Amino acid sequence: MKLHANASSRPQRLALGLAAAALAVGLAFPAQAAGSKVTWDDIANDDKTPGDVLTYGLGLKAQRHSTLAKINTRNVAGLVPAWSFSFGGEKQRGQESQALVHDGVIYVTASYSRIYALDARTGKRLWEYEHRLPEDIRPCCDVVNRGAAIYGDKVYFGTLDASIVALNKDTGKVVWKKKFGDHKVGYTMTGAPFVVKDQKSGKVLLVHGSSGDEFGVVGWLFARDPDTGEEVWARPLVEGHVGRLNGKESTPTGDPKAPSWPRDKDGNLVEAWHHGGGAPWQTASFDAETNTIVIGAGNPAPWNTWKRTQEGDDPRNWDSLFTSGQAYVDASTGELKGFFQHTPNDAWDFSGNNSVVLFEYKDKNGKLVKASAHADRNGFFFVTDREKLATGAGYPNKPTSLIGAWPFVDGITWASGFDLKTGRPIEKNNRPPLPKDGADKGESIFVSPPFLGGTNWMPMSYSPVTGLFYIPANHWAMDYWTEHLTYKAGSAYLGQGFRIKKLHDDHVGVFRAIDPKTGKIVWEHKEKFPLWGGTLTTAGGLLFSGTSDGFVKALDAKTGKELWKFQTGSGVVSVPITWEMDGEQYVAIQSGYGGAVPLWGGDMADLTKQVTQGGSVWVFKLPKQVASR
Repeated sequence: MKLHANASSRPQRLALGLAAAALAVGLAFPAQAAGSKVTWDDIANDDKTPGDVLTYGLGLKAQRHSTLAKINTRNVAGLVPAWSFSFGGEKQRGQESQALVHDGVIYVTASYSRIYALDARTGKRLWEYEHRLPEDIRPCCDVVNRGAAIYGDKVYFGTLDASIVALNKDTGKVVWKKKFGDHKVGYTMTGAPFVVKDQKSGKVLLVHGSSGDEFGVVGWLFARDPDTGEEVWARPLVEGHVGRLNGKESTPTGDPKAPSWPRDKDGNLVEAWHHGGGAPWQTASFDAETNTIVIGAGNPAPWNTWKRTQEGDDPRNWDSLFTSGQAYVDASTGELKGFFQHTPNDAWDFSGNNSVVLFEYKDKNGKLVKASAHADRNGFFFVTDREKLATGAGYPNKPTSLIGAWPFVDGITWASGFDLKTGRPIEKNNRPPLPKDGADKGESIFVSPPFLGGTNWMPMSYSPVTGLFYIPANHWAMDYWTEHLTYKAGSAYLGQGFRIKKLHDDHVGVFRAIDPKTGKIVWEHKEKFPLWGGTLTTAGGLLFSGTSDGFVKALDAKTGKELWKFQTGSGVVSVPITWEMDGEQYVAIQSGYGGAVPLWGGDMADLTKQVTQGGSVWVFKLPKQVASR
């Protein structure tokens, strides 16, 4: 396969060059007293208990909303640093984590598969663990880690060599370690694991996904015993591949004949099906009422849509299930209960991994609707009926579970909208054509949003106070063309070349507040640099986030007005949290530029090269004289 010099070769250089071996070291410091164990009830009530942060998403529904209001629109301008902690060393890139807080301790992961326990009052390092990484890892989009999970007396996080590790939360000592895939062919893990409780058996489960679509691996979702790490079930997210339950083969995903994937002239499923992608590399939500794990499924592999289309056929006639959509999985068995596909037979690497947020609202007739919301890389904001999806009615999209789909960014080229009756996109003629006979590559087309997305991994937030969702979005585009390819284990499996381009002269990033009932953009706040960090809302009327040029910011959640900012010294591409301790409200965020944009950003290079690297945690609070006002 011919790789585009400005794009596809860069993750290879990253994997082989930057990902040097790290020592598997658990460094302990003066012993801390053993903290209380984290119970399932603690986790289930995380959104209601502001004294801790126990889940990725600040609650099972992943709304990223805090009930705290001590820091608010009236006094946030007085926010000052309480302390800062440096991760140290030379590994200062791509700090995308969301921290956890329990018993006065912050647990935060860092690039190169590291995790730290810090005193939440002072920033003192209590312990750290640095995972031993082989030199042949295959991270597509930087050496990032997005966070941990906590339960009982353990914290859990994934590693770039396709392992998941459990550590004693008080000492940092390894309790168990499990490898779930071959890192040499592209399996890895960047997302935070998630703790759920099977409502039928009463068993608590540790749920996590795999990464590696860009190297042509089949995506898997796993459930484990949190005490031992033993696999309980595993579900592949490519149609026709077979899952596991209690150590034995269970059922195929969808139709065992995989009719949404093409066959060759001899009737065999094509090469792409064997390396089909669909990796659920972001973190799940959990609907306890229906015992359903809700998670986004990644892009199909390869990117080249023609490799997943019957020869001579229209690619719109093929779906490449169950990729680039939102999956609803039974917590008891790992069976796929429902699915909504955002981008059928995805030709643009739009994927579908971005957070799926669970929320409720009343429709025009006063009926309570239990819904899911998702801002996709393809540029559309989706609201779906999660009750239908959890009972199989939308499997897949028949009958549709789609309530609404609205653009949240400008200039979308691939589709004009969605048909609410069928749940399918109304496509424009924007799929890249095949190379002509004898040509090395196909004709270049202009696509917006690009594969980096209208938004990407960075999670949006929801405020029950305003009833709005807050999306960290970007306006950009790409030149895009097909290339010839053949699968080779451990090599990039794309079949596409690209170059990222600006869409507007005055900005790339834009925070947008959207009404999930109407799709109306209520306000926007533009940023010169690309946005690559998540958002957080509070009952104090605030929206917190960070920017690639180094600021952590607070905006008015009702108007988008900027109320406060602080320069952290490096680009902010992480997710903020807030909690209460000793009667005061704290805000924390990580600083350290990296991620996919500086690696794949094309014409963004002039912007991103201005940003210095770093690796630190910043914690803020109000001076007591300001907080008492």
